[in-house]
Amino acid sequence: MAVPSAFYRPLVAAFEDRGWEAQALPTRGFERGEPVASRQHDWSYADEIQQIADAVAKARADRPERPVIVLGHSLGAQLGAGHELNHPPSDGFVTVGAGIPHFRNYPYGGAPLLAISVMIPVVTRVRGYLPKPFFGAPGARTLMREWAGFLRTGRPPFRAEGTIGTPSLVVQLQGDALAVSKANKAFADQLLDQTVTTRWVYTKDAVPEGGTTDHVHWARTPDPVVDRIVDWWSTLPR
Repeated sequence: MAVPSAFYRPLVAAFEDRGWEAQALPTRGFERGEPVASRQHDWSYADEIQQIADAVAKARADRPERPVIVLGHSLGAQLGAGHELNHPPSDGFVTVGAGIPHFRNYPYGGAPLLAISVMIPVVTRVRGYLPKPFFGAPGARTLMREWAGFLRTGRPPFRAEGTIGTPSLVVQLQGDALAVSKANKAFADQLLDQTVTTRWVYTKDAVPEGGTTDHVHWARTPDPVVDRIVDWWSTLPR
């Protein structure tokens, strides 16, 4: 949410250093030269999920013999789950910093999140989008209203019948203040088939020099996460 694709250049480079091909999909509303959210420019979870579906379909059309792995970070993990449940699934699904952002999954009763979830529909109705300084701003009114509903109810803003049967790796960031342990566990338990899911905690003592397990900035020094993904994929039954 609110992170442009250029932020993930170190992550893309780390995969390429290991002989993989990787692409960071654009973040609608946050790419240089592209229109930002406004009363006239709006989008939804479904629009973002469709972008993933289009990218997966193109990758398969370009190289049918190549397996396709979807990696979703934070909001991207939610969108990736929506893709896996409602479109032809990928060959592997990886999440980093994923969570069911229901306010009850957070400390102190999740009161700050509940307050945000109540304010977003009001503000977006008045302004036509979510303006700064709100979290995720400038945010599209439909997507942010759907996200706010997720905070209030814990129900995903996409059809979630059954669980994801794609082989999955869930990376939990130790000390992640946004995707806390309870929210991360709820994501795995509610959305993923546990028989094909591996969970891994990226601990603070495993970070490289200058690295972090921060919810966002882990991606600046992503080598331990990338190594774990490569190892996980190499050991999956074929």
